Amino acid sequence: MVRPKVPTARDIMTRSLVTLRPEMPAAEAAAILVRRGISGAPVVDEEGSLIGLLSEHDSLRAVAAAEYEGDNHDRVESVADLMTRECLTVTPDLDLFGLAHEFLRKRVRRFPVVEGGRLIGQVSRRDALRAALELRRAFANEHNYPDYPEGR
Repeated sequence: MVRPKVPTARDIMTRSLVTLRPEMPAAEAAAILVRRGISGAPVVDEEGSLIGLLSEHDSLRAVAAAEYEGDNHDRVESVADLMTRECLTVTPDLDLFGLAHEFLRKRVRRFPVVEGGRLIGQVSRRDALRAALELRRAFANEHNYPDYPEGR
């Protein structure tokens, strides 16, 4: 019997991503996050290289600063002004167990998946949890003997 394969980041990542550009107005980017119901998005350059992440947290920081500064609207902030530049990433070949360790150690919601310097996808904690449950079912089915109802 063939043992189930432990999936990698490439196997479970989301490939169709909402991405942002650094020159985009921050308010426009925040509206995209709200409209799409996502808590953050990768920021990429013209070549598709990951240069940062913009989260709801980053956007709220701008709102708090505007309130503190009296919100005089004398300048329009861009995504580049607010984004987090230090990105925690994973490679596409990192397996599910390695991903779980990284999620626990780094306490982030998502990791961009980068290969050769280019953003190729994103894997979330939910993606990893879904894959873990599927793997658990596959291992359980490996030991299922249909001729024996009690599962011997």
